[in-house]
Amino acid sequence: MGTRDRILDAAAEIMRNRGVVQATTKEIAKAAGFSEAALYKHFSDKEDIILNVLRHRMPSPAGAPPRPGASTVEGNLAAMARDALSFYQQSLPLLGGLLAQPQRMAAHRDSMRRHGAGPGHAIAGIAEYLRAERELGRIASDVDVTAAASLLDGTCFHQAFLRYYQSGPDATPASDELARSLTRTLVRGLGSS
Repeated sequence: MGTRDRILDAAAEIMRNRGVVQATTKEIAKAAGFSEAALYKHFSDKEDIILNVLRHRMPSPAGAPPRPGASTVEGNLAAMARDALSFYQQSLPLLGGLLAQPQRMAAHRDSMRRHGAGPGHAIAGIAEYLRAERELGRIASDVDVTAAASLLDGTCFHQAFLRYYQSGPDATPASDELARSLTRTLVRGLGSS
């Protein structure tokens, strides 16, 4: 395993167990068996490490985008919902501490922007998929794809929050049936064929 991977694994473990705020570069370096200086040979800052943990050690919030026109819209959205549910359920304990520290949250938000990342990207990915399906005529031509994407992503986030709130970090993963149920209801409103 390379240095970068060891750093990301150590950071992911600390973030899972203690949250992002407690995952200092000193703690990450110690857990990975390196000096803090070694971290900066591979990552620009702590936010770069966090972003790489989110990208490479967690499921993607939007997963691999489905090919428009393939399978069914409902099936494709259910797959995207499963990915979002999994991502949000795993990321809540990592990012929860940021909400309690406004300055830290602002620094995180600015860094995510600099790295072209952040929570709006999942919505944009779902909307892009829906836009392509709309162009293919598989959903109604008057569907507001950004609103539909926001509804699906927001519902997945809320469901993940409820699971985490009720059972903590040991909550069982959301079921495939939940993902299918959420998308089934959304697809009815899309006028999907």
